[in-house]
Amino acid sequence: MSMQTKYLLEENQMPRFWYNIQADLPKAAPAVLHPGTLQPVGPDDLAPLFPMALIMQEVSQEREIEIPEPVRDVYRLWRPAPLFRAHRLEKALGTPAKIYYKYEGVSPAGSHKPNTAVPQAFYNKEAGVKRLVTETGAGQWGTSLAFAGSLYGLEVEVFQVRVSYDQKPYRRAVMETYGARCVASPSNETAFGRSVLAKNPNHPGSLGIAISEAVELAVQREDTKYALGSVLNHVLLHQTVIGQEAMEQMKMADAWPDVVIGCAGGGSNFAGIAFPFIGHGLRGGEKSRIVAVEPAACPSLTRGKYAYDFGDTAGMTPLTKMHTLGSQFTPPGFHAGGLRYHGMAALVSHCKELGLIEAVAYNQVECFEAGVLFARNEGIVPAPEANHAVKGAIEEALRCKREGKAENILFCLSGHGHFDMTSYQKYFAGELSDESYDERELAMALEGLPSVPEPA
Repeated sequence: MSMQTKYLLEENQMPRFWYNIQADLPKAAPAVLHPGTLQPVGPDDLAPLFPMALIMQEVSQEREIEIPEPVRDVYRLWRPAPLFRAHRLEKALGTPAKIYYKYEGVSPAGSHKPNTAVPQAFYNKEAGVKRLVTETGAGQWGTSLAFAGSLYGLEVEVFQVRVSYDQKPYRRAVMETYGARCVASPSNETAFGRSVLAKNPNHPGSLGIAISEAVELAVQREDTKYALGSVLNHVLLHQTVIGQEAMEQMKMADAWPDVVIGCAGGGSNFAGIAFPFIGHGLRGGEKSRIVAVEPAACPSLTRGKYAYDFGDTAGMTPLTKMHTLGSQFTPPGFHAGGLRYHGMAALVSHCKELGLIEAVAYNQVECFEAGVLFARNEGIVPAPEANHAVKGAIEEALRCKREGKAENILFCLSGHGHFDMTSYQKYFAGELSDESYDERELAMALEGLPSVPEPA
């Protein structure tokens, strides 16, 4: 038998619809609230930030939303994405488990993020928008939106979290290659950025701060909208092409997954791989264990409070009920910059509350150790974020070894680490350490959560 098995779908098997888990949930997710009135937000409240097509997807309860053919035409550049069986990793671990991974690093930008960047750019272009502003952590999202903007002739401006801006200069270079402008956040280009720098000129930044800066710019010009790479319902919706393809590929392998794993920061790639499998189980199909793996230095699902909070640090966004560490919380500067977000997507958080998913947290060094083991056996160098999913899959495989169970394990390898080699160099030099957050800062951030009365 070949030591690597690759499962490929035909082009005509690429999904024609995005899957909306809201149609199958046994209990609706709590409403998103206006921060001033504490009443549910309506489409008009979101109109300054997003085109109406995306707003309607955000609130939709339909199970299937058709993917526009122009979007599918761009998807064809890399979709359907391959699914592999990791024979060599299985052998190295000595596990009876079968390990499969859905590889999203084949996209032009090197991650899963173009799955939503392309439709967001498409709908904004259709609405006559000229400029998109956004934030990015590690740069996967900024790179992807820059790529999508170049396809549709949109100006793109990206606020990149300062610590990642400094750690990953090549990611910034890719954004500029696609025509985007990249600015370190906090910056002097917004009132909020200047206020943060006034208090701490060396602030490492956070996704919450970068979101505030991007939103501040978006509302100043009518030809400008805001684009977000994770967290929101329509973003998670677009990513379900991952799980839908994986379901068909696992059928090809005759190996329905016992466990489905994804790394989790804001929740987009996790939802992309997990939501179609969760929905399958909710509709009476075979159920899988669903495991979200997050960084121990920013553990929103495992340490956060399920409460209403702002999605940004300045308090400019609507209030969303989610697992949160507090919008004022600044995570330490670990290398998985795409997972340095204080909150978790509302729908992922809701699934956790309903008992539909599990969550675990791992430290930085052990995740890099897992990524190196994966690379030396499977040949792909994972991004630091994806290393968390690799670590989760390895731990499940070792559990199967201890228990003598031949389970099927599926995880999403959400991106490659070709622009993250500085972090790998530090790992090999013994300079990479497990970053810890300040417990007092976390307590203060949680104490500062907005006061929202529980509904009668």
